[in-house]
Amino acid sequence: MGILESIVGRRARVGVIGLGYVGLPLAMEAAAAGYKVLGLEKEGERRARIAEGQAPCEGTDGERLRLLLEEGRLEVSGDPEGLRDCEVLCICVPTPLSRTRDPDLRYVEEASRMAGEAVRDGKRPKLVVLESTSYPGTSRQVVLPILEGMGQRACSDFHLAFSPERVDPGNARWRLDNTPKLLGGLSDCCADLAERFYGSFVGRTVRVSSLEVAEMAKLLENIFRGVNIALVNELWMLCDRMGLDVWEVIEAASTKPFGFMPFWPGPGLGGHCIPVDPFYLSWKAREYDFQTEFIELAGKVNVNMPYFVAGLVARALNGAGMTVSGSRILVLGVAYKPDVSDTRETPAAKLIALLRRDGAEVVYHDPHVPEFAVGGEVLRSVELTPETLRSCHCAVIVTDHSGVDYALVAGSGIPVVDTRNALRKHLKPAEGRT
Repeated sequence: MGILESIVGRRARVGVIGLGYVGLPLAMEAAAAGYKVLGLEKEGERRARIAEGQAPCEGTDGERLRLLLEEGRLEVSGDPEGLRDCEVLCICVPTPLSRTRDPDLRYVEEASRMAGEAVRDGKRPKLVVLESTSYPGTSRQVVLPILEGMGQRACSDFHLAFSPERVDPGNARWRLDNTPKLLGGLSDCCADLAERFYGSFVGRTVRVSSLEVAEMAKLLENIFRGVNIALVNELWMLCDRMGLDVWEVIEAASTKPFGFMPFWPGPGLGGHCIPVDPFYLSWKAREYDFQTEFIELAGKVNVNMPYFVAGLVARALNGAGMTVSGSRILVLGVAYKPDVSDTRETPAAKLIALLRRDGAEVVYHDPHVPEFAVGGEVLRSVELTPETLRSCHCAVIVTDHSGVDYALVAGSGIPVVDTRNALRKHLKPAEGRT
């Protein structure tokens, strides 16, 4: 039986390399569709939790995970040997930045070598799909040479495609199954197989002409958000100088029914995509003697937002006759977005470091993050109580989790720097807000 027939009949065995926010939902969806799935996770603690049916990510259905494990549709392992028996291999590993903000593809390279060994040692041709976000050319210039370097032939021993993840942690409306799945192949036969595979459990697939188009489209999706957030962040800084309420300005502009899309300011960008992806494209653009000045400027604006917020804190304390040095400051929320525990690239880390550098004692409250490391020190979330608020000289809302008692914060009597406009519903218009 050929690989196409195995996919069409859902008899193909699927290997998912990396069981994070991207890989685990993919593994579960493929298993629920009828495939037998091997999830490969090298981090021991995470692997053990998943194997016991504990969902490590927000939005992951723990009961569904346990059922798939019990039925034998999903197997979790740390041994790549099992990939040899798989006909579809999906690479879902991190693509971070180096210290110098260059692409760090070591995880992609490691996963590609695992896939290459599985292709070489396996009995059947395989479809290899990269889902990890990277610069245009990664699939062709990084993954393909590794696979071919093991003596295997593209479009014969293996087929290569790129299908970027579109995961939004904590989003209950848009999931893997109902978010259009973008894909591009090394050749038409590669794209055909990828389309057949994803089309068996995703409502809509969107096929493009090449690997590079799919890779660039993914970057555009996130850079679009990053640039527009930078625009309103810069507007926030200007409105602050002019004495205007930036949130009221944006809400007013949003009443226009055409030609405007609202974005909201904040203390900086976080997460696994938007703060990272512009640097991937900027790095690649230099190969073509091209400077992505507009994109890089947006990145600079967003990176500098924690400094602006630190200034707002200093001003709020000054208004109460205090200074940052010697003050106790409560940070509300350290996750990068509401109602998740993900702290990757969170602006809270930089803000806390800045406040501590200036002599403040900083504590934090986050119902989703019990521990948070800053500067080599592990902080622990404090309870949000009247006593906690009375012991602090200022509060900063960094992440607007829905489970936080903002009425308590608003009535505490201490200065509050609200970087998310979370207190609007708790304050009368005449009272204003910092």
